[in-house]
Amino acid sequence: MDIVTRLEAARDHTLKYFDLSDEQLARSYGLRKWSVRFILHHLADAETVLFDRIRRIISEPRQVLWSFDQDAWARGLDYSRMPLELSRRIYDSVRAGVIYQTRLHYDSSGQLEFVHSETGIRTLKTEFDKVASHNEHHLEQIDLALKDS
Repeated sequence: MDIVTRLEAARDHTLKYFDLSDEQLARSYGLRKWSVRFILHHLADAETVLFDRIRRIISEPRQVLWSFDQDAWARGLDYSRMPLELSRRIYDSVRAGVIYQTRLHYDSSGQLEFVHSETGIRTLKTEFDKVASHNEHHLEQIDLALKDS
C-alpha cells in the first residue's frame, strides 16, 4: 500500500471514531491508559506537530526540530474539557495538508534531512511514514478499547 493510500485509509478510519457514544469514547485499551476520547484529541495535536515538522523540513532542511511531551499537552490543553468536534476539524483539515504535501514531496524530496532532538538525523520520507504509522498505532489501541462493544 502506498503512503497516500495509508494516510487516506487511516484518516477515514479515524474520522468514524469521532461519532462514538460517550460510553465508547470513555473506554480505554488498558489500565491507566488514555481513553478513546483522549487518543482522538492526541491524534489531532500530533497531526499538527508532525505537519509543522514536514513543512519545516521542506522549507528549511537540516534544522533541529524538537520532540513534544504528549502527556503535558493532554494536561495543558485539558483534553477532558476540549470539544471533540474541534479536534475532529483540526485532524481532518491538517490531514488534508499532510496528504497534499505527501503527493508533492514524498518521492521528489524525501531525502531532505532534519535533526530530531531525541532521535537524531531523519528524513522527510521517514517523517511522512511516521504520520501514517503513528495514526495506525493509535487506531489499533482504539480498536482494542472497543473490542467488546
